[in-house]
Amino acid sequence: MALVEINFDGIIGPSHNYAGLSVGNLASSSNAGAPSYPKAAALQGIEKMRTNLRLGLAQGFFMPLDRPNQNWLSGLSTDMPSAEPHIRAAAFSASAMWAANAATVSPAPDTADGKCHLSAANLLTMAHRSHEWTGTLAQLKLAFADEEHFAVHGPVSAPFGDEGAANFMRLCRTHGEAGIEIFVYGKTGGPFPARQHIEASKAIARAHRLDADKTLFVQQSEIAIAAGAFHNDVVAVANEHVLFTHEQAFEHPEQTYADIKRLLPEAEIIIVPADRVSLADAIQSYLFNAQLVTLPDGGMALILPSEAQDNVRVWGWLSEMVAGNGPIRKLVPVDVRQSMANGGGPACLRLRVALNDRELAAVNPATLMSDALYQRLVAWVDSHYRDRLSTDDLADPQLLIESRTALDALTQILNVGSIYDFQRL
Repeated sequence: MALVEINFDGIIGPSHNYAGLSVGNLASSSNAGAPSYPKAAALQGIEKMRTNLRLGLAQGFFMPLDRPNQNWLSGLSTDMPSAEPHIRAAAFSASAMWAANAATVSPAPDTADGKCHLSAANLLTMAHRSHEWTGTLAQLKLAFADEEHFAVHGPVSAPFGDEGAANFMRLCRTHGEAGIEIFVYGKTGGPFPARQHIEASKAIARAHRLDADKTLFVQQSEIAIAAGAFHNDVVAVANEHVLFTHEQAFEHPEQTYADIKRLLPEAEIIIVPADRVSLADAIQSYLFNAQLVTLPDGGMALILPSEAQDNVRVWGWLSEMVAGNGPIRKLVPVDVRQSMANGGGPACLRLRVALNDRELAAVNPATLMSDALYQRLVAWVDSHYRDRLSTDDLADPQLLIESRTALDALTQILNVGSIYDFQRL
């Protein structure tokens, strides 16, 4: 049965800020303390979703989580007014906007029970992200509630860190055929922590009831992690039969490519050489943190951050690639500069979910984007988001009131009822 791939993007929340909380994420660290622009950030993300719609792609979304996370603060025996600045910043983290970290998804053709499986990521490595999973799990259960078609799993148990689809790839002849699932784990990365543990990846493979003979566990390059590739999706991206990767993405590249070819002989592996595009250029431009998508006419496109276009070496190599006879035929730059400044490109903002017609019909329609909803979301952001936010503003009690007012209004627009804890108090 044919499958359609839906990109579920995270709507950027009202507390979008640059607290520099993500160790190993160079953009996040370098912009720590800089003012952020929540309204511009949210509008950029929503516009990217509309770009996908105009390309003929299906598009879903997740709502922002309630921030600050009062329950997490309570567990630390504090609250927003009295919390230390670094704890307050972690509670206010808006990083759930990067839906690539929300979960790992295995479509029905790959699973033993023929269901689409989704496992919420625990994100244990980073304190500011470790408390996301409760809200994320609630969102997954809202969107994929039909148990006949979906199996939604809670996070992997501590201490094994799982970063979701950011360290996961799927290759297949077409979305609707059984494919190979590739889990990319880390060990070390110089001064930076490796975030994906192999034991977490193995646990997800078991939970999703994957065929062990079609499942690969691949080590991310230590050099890449040390250079600032904190997730695999900063240096590699896959779509259907195409793997688009930096030469230094994997610790054992030749073995990785051989295993892929053994399991999927039709696989096309496009390797960007380090002497043309360095790791530094790849990470600065987020060349690989692009959405590699199949267009309705059958060709593939890269939806890239505009920073890739600004980098002469990156754009030169890309232009040569699309001028050739390869599978990637179109480049679509998008402006997600507010996300990029916090360390996330177009691919960070989305979770890929491949569904057949029956599964798509079972998705909660309130979580699917349309042109009409786009207009309502733009108006909602214009009404509720601040233009500018500093880290000092996180101590402003009014920000909490504004954020919750915005989220309450969003649930009314979507007609999803009282899904946030504060709405039920």
